[in-house]
Amino acid sequence: MQGATLPKNRALVARHAAFTALGMIEAGAYADAALDRVMRQYGDLDGRDRRLVTELVYGCTRQLRALDGWIDRLATRSAQEQPPTLRNLLRLGLYQLIYLDRIPDSAAVDTTVELAKFCGLKGLSGFVNGLLRGYLRQKAKNPNPLTSVAGLEPVERLAQTYSYPNWIVQTWLDRLGEAETEQLCQWFDQPPTIDLRVNTLVTDRETVMAALTAAGVAVTPIDHLPSALRLAAQRGHGDDPLAETIATEPDSRSADAPDNGRAWIATLPGYGAGWWTVQDASAQLVALLLDPQPGETVIDACAAPGGKTAHIAALMQDQGQIWAIDRAGSRLRKVQDTVRRLGLRSIRMVEADSTGGKAPLVTAARKRDRSRSKSGPISGLEEVPTQCDRLLLDVPCSGLGTLHRRADARWRQTPETVAQLVQIQRDLLDRADAWVRPGGVAVYATCTVHEPENGAIIRDFLQRHPHWAIEPPTPDSPLAPFVTAAGWLELWPHHWQMDGFFMVKLRRQPSDP
Repeated sequence: MQGATLPKNRALVARHAAFTALGMIEAGAYADAALDRVMRQYGDLDGRDRRLVTELVYGCTRQLRALDGWIDRLATRSAQEQPPTLRNLLRLGLYQLIYLDRIPDSAAVDTTVELAKFCGLKGLSGFVNGLLRGYLRQKAKNPNPLTSVAGLEPVERLAQTYSYPNWIVQTWLDRLGEAETEQLCQWFDQPPTIDLRVNTLVTDRETVMAALTAAGVAVTPIDHLPSALRLAAQRGHGDDPLAETIATEPDSRSADAPDNGRAWIATLPGYGAGWWTVQDASAQLVALLLDPQPGETVIDACAAPGGKTAHIAALMQDQGQIWAIDRAGSRLRKVQDTVRRLGLRSIRMVEADSTGGKAPLVTAARKRDRSRSKSGPISGLEEVPTQCDRLLLDVPCSGLGTLHRRADARWRQTPETVAQLVQIQRDLLDRADAWVRPGGVAVYATCTVHEPENGAIIRDFLQRHPHWAIEPPTPDSPLAPFVTAAGWLELWPHHWQMDGFFMVKLRRQPSDP
């Protein structure tokens, strides 16, 4: 870290970096953005230390409620009454003691005490030492300290034990019951895997598997998905370089953007040649459900970061018209990067609000410049066809199916923010009635496991638009294992070992009444 004093003890540097990131997050930064900034500031960290920083930052963020619960029990003042600097130091120390069995207890305590001194809390170093050793005394009496919350109501027990807001756990309890909700809580507290989708326009899965295997990367095919591969690595922050890549991948639904540990992805065979792109297995199901055909006109109404858009192009043999719309120009640049790397030509990018509301402010000169560029985004919906054969609505959602990828998402969403999202989702789905030709298809998809954003939205739409109907996959489809009795696909992560997703195919009657 240039221009700043760092601890002389090498063991403290990584912990100081994590402590710095936690302070940024507490001040309002997104966890992945804070981690990215810290990794750049502490550029001299080696791979092992970077993996430790990643584990500490994301782990402390995920386990925030559980860690603060221990502070509440072990200190005379609650976690929220502690000064933020002290609170984050205690979280760092407790996280190592509770969740990182590769770090000796003595090292976790000693480094946290030394870090307190380095950060100007020498007068409180005795308190830090006493609290952490108090935890160890309780652990010695009870090898599984999590049982200390036994006897609570299910929602409180699960929310405290696995560190979630009560409202999220309650929604899962209402759908799944206590045993399955506990499995789901455990699943989301594990680091994510990384899945690839092979670009079948230029190669095949066997070729990519052979190239990765020859490079020493363990990879396996994924059932039901003909173009999907999963990179194999131990979860956690071990010595495997892929472990860092996995832990620092906040959204592997996005196609590329190799920053932080993800820069390692760009060194894998076939990346530069566009042989494959990063995309979770669940997300790969969406374009398969849409089933676009060569020569058709397809609108992807919420296209960024572009993984599904690129998949649509591959299924269409890159023949036809794909209109990739997103209201954020910065996110459309990610789509553009993916399109270029994969060599796709059928995609036009549009910066606009697909709900029909006001698009982002664009000056007249900027609009003219974009309209002249065949490769860059155009502005506004004027050039988008008034009707299409197929429409993809991968709508903004709460992301409750990807909590393992976004360490802070569980704390950022509230019932109030979700209610706002539901209105946006409803408005976007209503666009299907204007955009899709008679006989055409719309696919509505979310990466959440939250009924108000999924089944409830579809039932409301069908009640208001009776000339639409659900069209489930055929029994011989690779999608058939995921279909529910209602005809839509609902993927619970603890069942399928992939991101939580909801998707449904809707067909408009050939002739509206």
